[in-house]
Amino acid sequence: MEALFLTSSSSSIAAPNKLFRHDWCTLVRDKRRLSPTWCRVGGGGGDGRSIKPERSIMVSSLLKDRGQVLIREQSSPAMDAETLVLSPNENGRYIEVNGVKTLLPPFSGAAKVGSKEGLGIVSFLQGKKFLITGSTGFLAKVLIEKVLRMAPDVGKIYLLIKAKNKEAAIERLKKEVLDTELFNTLRETHGASYMSFMLEKLVPVTGNICDSNIGLQVDSAEEIAKEVDVIINSAANTTFNERYDVALDINTRGPGNLMGFAKKCKKLKLFLQVSTAYVNGQRQGRIMEKPFSMGDCIATENFLEGNKKALDVAKELKLALDAAREGTQDQEEAQKMKDLGLERARSYGWQDTYVFTKAMGEMMINSTRGDVPVVIIRPSVIESTYKDPFPGWMEGNRMMDPIVLCYGKGQLTGFLVDPKGVLDVVPADMVVNATLAAIAKHGVVNTDQEPEINVYQIASSAINPLVFEDLAELLYNHYKSTPCMDSKGVPIMVPLMKLFDSVDDFSDHLWKDAQERSGLMNDVSSVDSKMLQKIKFICKKSVEQAKHLATIYEPYTFYGGRFDNSNTQRLLEYMSEAEKNEFGFDVGNINWKDYITNVHIPGLRKHVLKGRA
Repeated sequence: MEALFLTSSSSSIAAPNKLFRHDWCTLVRDKRRLSPTWCRVGGGGGDGRSIKPERSIMVSSLLKDRGQVLIREQSSPAMDAETLVLSPNENGRYIEVNGVKTLLPPFSGAAKVGSKEGLGIVSFLQGKKFLITGSTGFLAKVLIEKVLRMAPDVGKIYLLIKAKNKEAAIERLKKEVLDTELFNTLRETHGASYMSFMLEKLVPVTGNICDSNIGLQVDSAEEIAKEVDVIINSAANTTFNERYDVALDINTRGPGNLMGFAKKCKKLKLFLQVSTAYVNGQRQGRIMEKPFSMGDCIATENFLEGNKKALDVAKELKLALDAAREGTQDQEEAQKMKDLGLERARSYGWQDTYVFTKAMGEMMINSTRGDVPVVIIRPSVIESTYKDPFPGWMEGNRMMDPIVLCYGKGQLTGFLVDPKGVLDVVPADMVVNATLAAIAKHGVVNTDQEPEINVYQIASSAINPLVFEDLAELLYNHYKSTPCMDSKGVPIMVPLMKLFDSVDDFSDHLWKDAQERSGLMNDVSSVDSKMLQKIKFICKKSVEQAKHLATIYEPYTFYGGRFDNSNTQRLLEYMSEAEKNEFGFDVGNINWKDYITNVHIPGLRKHVLKGRA
């Protein structure tokens, strides 16, 4: 259990001495007793995998009031439940709200209409030269694979890699990128010339976006500044409660450094920032695709601080730097820096250090971009590939995966979550496809138009919500039919996961479950006292880690926002039918039962656990 919990990139930390409570959660908990609102949605198709049948969707109880779903854009008036689900459907659809059916006209956008010429994604990529940061990360690898597979005549792709020298950077590129199974299709296509082709296209350069001039050597900096057409910043620290100074360095200062370099690039057509939909922090209801301006403060928007709170990014950078200089390098000091990040984030209206520093990174980009065209890509929770280059590819434990795997192994039988709440998930290849479509759309220089900043949220909660209690049932059905095996090869049969909206109830369940699994509920009179103490210690540690994981995830498992993706849906309208087939990202057509049970969990077991479960 410990290993699975602590390998998650978003929770790879030691359990703190105390559990942080999320004050903002108390604002919405009183609403949980309201009666549920059901939406019934019909239609689908056009995603290249399957057509989703008519199904019932439970709208989160956090958003309901008197039979309506309250969806607001900060100061906008409330809208009824029909605006919550916007899944495109060529044949039209109806929504049933509290027993009342409303027939909606066919969606006139992406699912129905495709420009004959399209965006010209492949033609745009031809000959273009890219600079990509975070290139050894999960999403960047999916992006690199897609570009090289669909546009082999793309120009050079410079990969900024943190390494002591060029040889070490090449070694990292080979080991962490080129040798992975994600590139099997390209490996089969090019055969014996695979490695030479890849090294001809991919140019590793040593550097670090945390450093001035992004840490480039003079000759590399001059070459890239002269040649590059598109910069993609995919570098980030995604640990929810990272040290404040560390998270600020890469997530806030880093984008500013990269934009400073971008303004030196003579041929640059576009700067693209990979962010996260959760930069919207504690905003509630329908959350629009709007850029941040320097100093924006969500606590002020939500009136959590009497409308007086002001965010000064420069002061936050100085605060963290001064605190780091004054402290020592021991574990206690590291915990203080983590606590500082969480405290600052929550005081300004964000749930954790990760999303707070990413939001400030967006502010840095917008305030310093000048004449550089910018696209901000905001995916929600990125999970395994939907179909490209093959279904289910995954690397590492993503956000929900430690819970999924621990449950399958019988190590976690319950979790702290709003049963009627929504987990906003998007497959990695859909995020990549939307990214490439946005690059093709905005990478064409228009001298008659002022350089813009455009935001695209790739998210499912508003148009195709995956409800937690439905997810629990999907997990149960998968492991019931295909159970994990214990060390002796015996199938591990798991019960339906229990979902708790109370910390006390969840804690009681954890203790009872841990005692049952350890045998402490049985007669232990014959057990050696030292062994008994050891068993009790293991139980206590197991419970503390589960509670800590639940506390870190609580802002997401009780999240009251729904991410609007109107810009992303409109982007589909510009695409030809052929482009939609090759670069599709219509999350409204995802069949969650098929994806979770037949794609995602098998992918986790194959690519993350390597068949060990």
